[in-house]
Amino acid sequence: MQPNIEIYTWSRCPFCIRAKSLLDQKNAEYTEYCIDGDEAARDKMAERAGRRSLPQIFINGEHVGGCDDLHYLDRQGKLDGLIAAS
Repeated sequence: MQPNIEIYTWSRCPFCIRAKSLLDQKNAEYTEYCIDGDEAARDKMAERAGRRSLPQIFINGEHVGGCDDLHYLDRQGKLDGLIAAS
């Protein structure tokens, strides 16, 4: 079963692009919520994530953080286990 990966982004955000690039390199399938200028969607994301910065990433419903957090998980060798199909 594929993990459920969700990422909230802005289309021109360099951190969003970097986070998606890492997921793409890992061949991870994800659902992107591009919320450019949609403050209601950003409020909903912030309520869910506890943060307003972008991107915000969830794996199987668990908030894993933003771009730096995703790259940290990768450097620690933990990301592959989170995004691997079971």
